[in-house]
Amino acid sequence: MTGDLDGRVAVVTGGASGIGRDICLAFAREGASAVVVADRQRAPREGGSPTDERLADETDAAAAFVECDVTDPEALDTAVGTADEFGGVDVMVNNAGVFVLADFLETTEAEFDRAMDVNAKGAFFGAQAAARRMDEGSVINLSSTAGLYGVGDYVAYCASKGAVRLMTYAMADALGPAVRVNAIHPGVVESEMTRSDSKVIGTARGDAFEERIPLRRFGQPEDVAEAAVYLASDRSAYVTGHSLVVDGGIHTTG
Repeated sequence: MTGDLDGRVAVVTGGASGIGRDICLAFAREGASAVVVADRQRAPREGGSPTDERLADETDAAAAFVECDVTDPEALDTAVGTADEFGGVDVMVNNAGVFVLADFLETTEAEFDRAMDVNAKGAFFGAQAAARRMDEGSVINLSSTAGLYGVGDYVAYCASKGAVRLMTYAMADALGPAVRVNAIHPGVVESEMTRSDSKVIGTARGDAFEERIPLRRFGQPEDVAEAAVYLASDRSAYVTGHSLVVDGGIHTTG
């Protein structure tokens, strides 16, 4: 099979579950020759076969799972280095993230540090590890619409995702012209994170929010995966330092 990512080698952190899982599958279906799934656990949160097994069973791409804690720069370097077995990394997706739901006045230092360590530090050192090995390529950082505006009951999460947005712009300047760096800002996407962690899906608050989205539905992981394919491919060859919002229109309509 050939496609927009024909022959490319990708590393996806948080690739075992949710959005990361769909990004891995979309890359392989678009012709990526190999996908490295980097995550703390191999089993998907939503159940089913591990992502690397699905890649091997359903696509022509080579696949590898690497246990990776993105708060550890050495672990990130090892994950990116695994791509050398397939010819070297062309696309790095810093997708791994955690959600911190806490009243601002009650948020602990440990909760703040966890948000920043996983979401911001993980993206920073993941991009660094990949860029050091790239002659040219694409780095994609997963931010959030919470990195564009503030929400009072998850201030630490907004802080971490806002950091991802601004570091993306700075990385684009630092790594151009050979390496493009862009951010994706998903809105509410149906996943275990939005069901169990942020407690949006399946709640009255979530139902009310869904009615305000112009497309009248929450996002699906494949919606974000399609955006990632675009930013990884030559179709976005003149796009860098950009925030691509995938939220059904809620950010610009309120």
